[in-house]
Amino acid sequence: MTTAIEVGAQQLLEALREEMKKVKDIQPPEWSLYVKTGMNRQRPPEQDDWWYMRSAAVLRKIYLYGPVGTQRLRKMFGGKKNRGHKPEHFYPGSGSIIRKILQQLEKADLIKTKKRGRMISPKGQKLLDNLAHKMVK
Repeated sequence: MTTAIEVGAQQLLEALREEMKKVKDIQPPEWSLYVKTGMNRQRPPEQDDWWYMRSAAVLRKIYLYGPVGTQRLRKMFGGKKNRGHKPEHFYPGSGSIIRKILQQLEKADLIKTKKRGRMISPKGQKLLDNLAHKMVK
């Protein structure tokens, strides 16, 4: 059977975003319309459903690199900031957004907490692998 590793990331994330919209426990908070996703950004995201895309990306990262914590995920979603004439500098992504998404994914039983971070649960692995299998067909 095909796994999520063997499928293109962008296609998998778009299919997973649609699945995340169907999960009741994953809902964007009211402040998500106004917040930037990191210090390296200048504006909030333009997509209306960016919360679902980020939660899909976090779930995929946990599947691939698993057990990970908030700090490692912040580094994965960070980037370089344009500081004018000064050299660019790397800044991590927003920890609050990642923590809220991790809490929602855990409430939806897609990930579970281990001693050293969060890992994918059997339900989350099944969701990702089934989507990858559908995409290959």
